[in-house]
Order: sequence, then C-alpha cells, then structure tokens
Amino acid sequence: MVRRSCDAAGLLGAYRAAVANLETYVDEINGLNVFPVPDGDTGSNMLATFQAALTEAEGVGEGAPVERVAAAASFGALMGARGNSGVIASQILRGMSEGLAGKSRFNGLDLAHALDQGSKAAYGAVAKPVEGTILTVIRESAVAAVAAAQKQNDLEAVLTVTLDAAEKSVARTPSLLPILREAGVVDSGGQGLYRLFQGALAFMVGRAPVAVGPRAAAKAAVLVAHADEGFGYETMYLLQARAGGRLDVDAIKGYLESVGESVLVAGDARAVKVHVHNERPDLVIGYGIGAGDLSRVSVENLDNQTRDVRESRAAEFAAGPGATAVPASAPTATETARGETIPLAVVAVAAGEGLAAIFRDFGVSRIVVGGQSANPSTGELLEAIRSVDAREILILPNNPNVILAARQVAQMTDRPVAIAATRNAAEGFAALLALDPALPAAENAEAMTAAGRAVQTLSVTDAVRDATIGGTKV
Repeated sequence: MVRRSCDAAGLLGAYRAAVANLETYVDEINGLNVFPVPDGDTGSNMLATFQAALTEAEGVGEGAPVERVAAAASFGALMGARGNSGVIASQILRGMSEGLAGKSRFNGLDLAHALDQGSKAAYGAVAKPVEGTILTVIRESAVAAVAAAQKQNDLEAVLTVTLDAAEKSVARTPSLLPILREAGVVDSGGQGLYRLFQGALAFMVGRAPVAVGPRAAAKAAVLVAHADEGFGYETMYLLQARAGGRLDVDAIKGYLESVGESVLVAGDARAVKVHVHNERPDLVIGYGIGAGDLSRVSVENLDNQTRDVRESRAAEFAAGPGATAVPASAPTATETARGETIPLAVVAVAAGEGLAAIFRDFGVSRIVVGGQSANPSTGELLEAIRSVDAREILILPNNPNVILAARQVAQMTDRPVAIAATRNAAEGFAALLALDPALPAAENAEAMTAAGRAVQTLSVTDAVRDATIGGTKV
C-alpha cells in the first residue's frame, strides 16, 4: 500500500533508517572526500551530525506533532554539526523544520516544500556557494520533489522521485567541479545526502531500516596533485547571543570571509554554528569571544589530516595488484584505483599530449594515442577498453578513419560499448559537454554525436602535394 502521509512516528522511523543507511556507507563517502579538503571525513562528519539530530528527535517521542520532531532534529544537528558537510546538513534540517512548522502530519507536497526550504537554508549559510557539491544535490532534488508533488501528492511517490533526482545530480557533480573531475570521484557530501534519502525511502516502502553490518567498500579517491599546497586549520564553535542581545549573522559572515575560506555560519540571531578554514584560528576564536558566548570549540590541523589520509590511500593503492602496461594508450589522472568498477567510462583517441591533457580535464578515463596518418588499430582500442574497469564504455574516435575500427571493437567486447562518431578533437570536446553520466552509453552516444556535429570546425594541415580543391589552389 502506497504511503500517502506520515506522522511523528513515521518521521522518526524515516530518520532512523536514513541514519542507519548512512552509517552503512560511511566509508564509501569518506573515500570520495576531496573537496574542499581531501581529509577523508565527510561521511564521519555527516553521520555524527545526523546521529545528534536523531538523538534529539528521539527525546521528543513518537506521540509529539511532526513539527516538534523536526524542530528537535534541527536543533540536535546544529549542536552536533561537524565539519563543512555537517554544518550544511544541519541547515537542510533547519529549513525542513521551518517547512513542517504547524504540521501534525505531512504529505508529499509538505515534504517537497520542506526540502525546498532546506535547500534555501543551506545556500544561505554558505558565504560562497560552490556548485557540484551537496548544495547542488539538495537543490536539484528539491526541484524534482516539488514538480512530482504537483502531479501526485503521495509521500512515497515524491520521495521516490527525490531519490532518483539525487542520484542523477550526484552523478553530474564532476562536470560542475573540476577538482572532482580531476580526482575521478563524485561529491562526497552529495553522495551522503543520496544515502540518507535511500534509507528514508526504504522505510517508507515498508522495508526494515537498513542493518548496520560490514562496512560498504570505500572508494579510494585519487590523490589530488595540489593537496600539498596547505589548508591551514579548521575552526568550529557554537556562538550564542548574550542575555538580552542578538547576533549579527551578516557581520559574522563578513568578518570570517575576510580572514578565511570555506566559511559557514549556520543559525540565527540567537545562536550560530561557525565553520571556517584559515591559518589563524586565534583570530576566529577571538572574534567569537567578542561577539557572544562560545562553546563546543574545535580546532583541527587540516594539513595533518590531509597528509594522513593521503599517505593511507597511497599505501592502499600501492598494496594492490600492479597495472598492466597498455601500448599506445595512457591512463589519465581521473582513472580510479584498480578493482573499482565505475558505471560509465570514456575512451578517447587524441593526437598529441596537448589534446590528451584537455580530454583528461574533461574526465576521460583512457587516452589512445593516434589521429590523422597515425590511426590506432582495433587491437589498440580493444586493449584500452579492457584496461578500464567500467560497466559500459563510450569511445570518442575523433577522426573519420578511426570510426570503423571503433565499431569493430564494440562487437568484440564482453560489455556494452557505444560510439559517439566524432570526427575531430573539437567535436570530441563538444560531445563531452553533452555527456550525462546517469544515462546508459548508447543513449549518451546519440546525444553526444549530435552535439559534436553541431559545432563548425576548421583544421589546418600540411598538404602532401599541390592540388586544386573547389577552385582553390593548394
């Protein structure tokens, strides 16, 4: 039976299942963590934040109105928020609490409205919002939820659409944030939000909350080259207004932006959770002391955290089986650790390191060296495909003389291989802009071929002999 609405007991059940699912996948989420700092703790921070929210909500009890449970969860998350992701997550819950104000029960439209409020609250807390993060995922999920609720006001139906939108949004995050594309991962905070929705939906459709068993296998994020530049300190604290006073949230944001980065100020004139990265935590704490009453102060050395994670991942990677050399093809910086199967990978043919570097920046998993007068063989393309651990493969031939060989390869593999029939590198770049990682290879190939053909290109090359072409002497 489809669940059309939900009371406080149902909301608590959904919270429990969401937190249980997040706990199951916490290592997976930690392994994806490269932005804003590759310190491997996004999953742990989100879990701690939502566990604090759940504890507070449990204290209200199942007999209370929905609005009280939601408000308690919001307060618990604010007090227990850890890290960048935790503070943003706490604001999602704050916005949802505002959206459920006055409700003893809620339906699909109420949920959609609450998610929309959560999205706005999260964006409002971030001084400089960055797309391709958990912010993008909550916004796009909320938009999908609102559209679904306007058609069908069933809670289960709306949450199903929300989960699907979150999954697709997470898959697109590398196309929005270069550091994710460089590391070959999706956004960790966005993935954490997806796992929360996944657990909540499991409860809504009548499945038992996800049991916390063996941890899901962690994805070893490729180490980012500029991780040695230094990140300074992460300073966090709870700042409360003094008796009879109010906090100036905008002024707090303004000061912190002047002394640091990754600034988050979550809360209102009564109390805010502060999060900032900089080299002078003393300035951040000193400002807080002058503005109100401080508690729950935390200062972490991000450089030490990042170094430890980097060394751990490097050791794990080195311990794995060695990669087999593939003649005429070169791995890109975005290729994932061996043993990890990704849904969709792109193999591109490129003539020269300059073009190859651009394709790598686009997230191409394998480059095959070749082009005009140096067409790669079917065997070389096949070797490149076999070296990529992905369920489906897309080939960008980037030359008319390579398209036939690519089509032959597609018939020789044991997994789906699709061809976007690009005729040069410029068409290849245009095709990659149309790539949707959430779609199958075959569907992508059609759209990407059309995108490639939509651009006009001009090639300059050496003529091997004199000629007259179209009335023009060469």
